[in-house]
Amino acid sequence: MTKNSTQGTGSTWNGMVAVDDTALAAADTGGSGVPVLYLNGQFATQGYWRKVIAELGPGWRHITYDERGRGRRSKTSSDYSFEAAVRDVDAVLAARGVDRALVVGWSYGAVVAAHWAARNPDRTVGAVLVDGAFPYDWLDEAMEQRIRTLFKRIGWFAPLLRPTGLVPRLTAAQQAESNIELGRLSRERELGPVLDAITVPTRYVVASGTSFGSRGDEQERIRAGLARVTERNPNIRISAKVASNHGAILGKDAPAVAAAVREAAA
Repeated sequence: MTKNSTQGTGSTWNGMVAVDDTALAAADTGGSGVPVLYLNGQFATQGYWRKVIAELGPGWRHITYDERGRGRRSKTSSDYSFEAAVRDVDAVLAARGVDRALVVGWSYGAVVAAHWAARNPDRTVGAVLVDGAFPYDWLDEAMEQRIRTLFKRIGWFAPLLRPTGLVPRLTAAQQAESNIELGRLSRERELGPVLDAITVPTRYVVASGTSFGSRGDEQERIRAGLARVTERNPNIRISAKVASNHGAILGKDAPAVAAAVREAAA
């Protein structure tokens, strides 16, 4: 296992991390193990990682946080862009005094993890990309309209759930724009070079079936593009293809995600 180059903290910590015009709710288990930073799905919260963290156990230093406008405590912002999400990785690590970490991202968080690992090879122990960061041209004008319509339809009941932290405090339009931006960033010509540039051990855990908003075999066709990535870059491998769908993978296949973390840190 890779030795942690950052002095660990002795106790758990929960607090707020200031960045730009906002503040993010974060948690750090402390300890001297390898720091693992968990990057959430686009509108998910840090609670989704509970079973993965339990599988890995106390020998690791687990750091989680809720992105801008997500969860119960993270503050809203004037900037929900992808680049802001990447900046937030640096802000959280700096706030916890961590120089190097293993980044684990699910869905949208997998794309954030891939970009951060490619840009910061000297600071990245390894990366685990959970059913995300697949280079594929799935966004066109029809899909953009479909995304806007979907978020507009679900927007009416969002205010009822926001106090629970289960839905983000972004407007329906902001959520749609974030999803459309992800589509642009996921195009082969955009994401392919990012993945090709990764020089640290990187492992994919791939789900099966559909994801929220997908139809038929759309998601499986997107995942199929990963074969070209692993052919080009020997640092990137598929650790597991699991039976769970996109939304259930962190809960039902937490052991597979934990195993990928161990591989990436070996």
